[in-house]
Amino acid sequence: MAKFNLDPGEKELHNQTLFYEPPKAGKYNGKLIITDKRLLFDAKINMSASGMLEEVFFIKSGSEGFIEIPKNRIANTEVQKSTFAKKVIVTTDDGNKHTFNSGMLNIDKAADAIKTK
Repeated sequence: MAKFNLDPGEKELHNQTLFYEPPKAGKYNGKLIITDKRLLFDAKINMSASGMLEEVFFIKSGSEGFIEIPKNRIANTEVQKSTFAKKVIVTTDDGNKHTFNSGMLNIDKAADAIKTK
């Protein structure tokens, strides 16, 4: 894994490039890494309107930031599919909803890995 270190005994179950939509607002393109203990997301590009406007004026390289969601904090996992959007919506124990959107690509392996403890 690129910038994440696995804990001793932790196993990577799946990784996928997709969009992350945080609970408050925004949309980030990056890589989701799912282990048996947590979800890790490395946000590469801010795809929201304000983020895209910033990209016009500033040259950025590297990461926009990281998120980590421990699996023991996941209260619910829901899959939503339409023609142009395949999503996994993860609800944490504090009620926040984190959406991982693979666009038209399959999301089933990511959903299965998130549900695996």
